[in-house]
Amino acid sequence: MDKKKQQSLVRILIAILIILSVSGIWYAKNNNDKETEIGSDHPDFVLEAMEIDLDQLKSYGLPIIIDFGADSCDPCKEMAPVLKELNAELRGKAIIKFVDVWKYPEAAKGYPLSLIPTQMFFDQEGKPYTPSDPAGMGMTMYESNETKEHVFTMHEGGMTKEQLLEVLKEMGLEE
Repeated sequence: MDKKKQQSLVRILIAILIILSVSGIWYAKNNNDKETEIGSDHPDFVLEAMEIDLDQLKSYGLPIIIDFGADSCDPCKEMAPVLKELNAELRGKAIIKFVDVWKYPEAAKGYPLSLIPTQMFFDQEGKPYTPSDPAGMGMTMYESNETKEHVFTMHEGGMTKEQLLEVLKEMGLEE
């Protein structure tokens, strides 16, 4: 092969490598969303939980709702389809969890629960949600006895999909 053909071949190969590199970078940027990373069977994003690793959930940088209830509680049964729907619709945008406190009482330890259903809320920064109108939204905010730091925001009783979406938006849900 003469020198001109070799140079042409090298130029063509370099052009092909550049095109492949640019295509690979574009593909990686456009197909690396949280939903792809999370997957439908990732345990941190499955609705029903036997335990809650709050630090792990907070590490995703997403708003979090944890509903403490029971499969055999009537108000909890009313909320079940709403939680299931939101969990499916918002995968990768928010974390929606359900803990059956009668089946898994250890998972509820450390939370100030007095009735079910009770929802706990954490914003996308992992901090307890601070509602714009706590009383109007039926929210209770708890603080540490020692530090007086805000540690929990919760709602007792059932909530509608619209109410939960309103809270999620206030907590930083990205649409």
